[in-house]
Amino acid sequence: MDLKSNTLEYHKAVLENEIPGINVYHVAVTGDVVRNELMKEGYKFIYLFIKGEGTVVADSVNYPIVPETILLPNVLEKISVSAKKNDTLHFLKITTSLTEQDILDLKEFPKENTQKPYFAKFNDCEPYTEPIKSPNTISRTVLPNKYIPRIALGTVEAPGPDKVGAHEHGMLEQLFLGLTDNDITVFADDAQIKLPAYSILHIPLGSSHSVEVEKGKKMYYMWMDFFRDKEGEEWLKTHNTITE
Repeated sequence: MDLKSNTLEYHKAVLENEIPGINVYHVAVTGDVVRNELMKEGYKFIYLFIKGEGTVVADSVNYPIVPETILLPNVLEKISVSAKKNDTLHFLKITTSLTEQDILDLKEFPKENTQKPYFAKFNDCEPYTEPIKSPNTISRTVLPNKYIPRIALGTVEAPGPDKVGAHEHGMLEQLFLGLTDNDITVFADDAQIKLPAYSILHIPLGSSHSVEVEKGKKMYYMWMDFFRDKEGEEWLKTHNTITE
């Protein structure tokens, strides 16, 4: 993502045509610009605020935006986004087209998950553990899978040296987003690539992939799971919620 743009308003698709039914856009607003975001019937929208500060107005409620914040408008028809004065607010807008089965599944979700906006800071979200990660890793579920059908999001954070063990999942498409100070290497089958902060990567479907971070560097990225069907969400049972 280009976080150095000086334009007052910026909107660009990223990773086009990578995942069927999913569109990802990098959006930025600067200064006194107020951007009105209109929701479209038959779609669900996810807003990931990555850098900068600002305000979102949704149904007459002001949501103060700081880096690493998520917002789901849910049933709202529009929201307004603005940056703090002399700042630039960067965010990802993710849209997913709903299938007929998705629409049926939404009716079975808790109403508090689907009716009112969902707003949270990443660091306030529920932590979990997973067998493929070390005890030094802090993982959080940022978006549980009962808000939007077939979608879940979370973060992984650890100081180096550390790693996420090799694993594969043929039931879901996955994106990685590098967050603040992230500096990791991602392996997928025979390939490897550096993933710095504010970069986004598509993990090849069904590939054996893993993550490593070197000593003195930081692992801090978001995973985004897009399941092919709701049966595939059984994968999330490998995440063990931490109870106090």
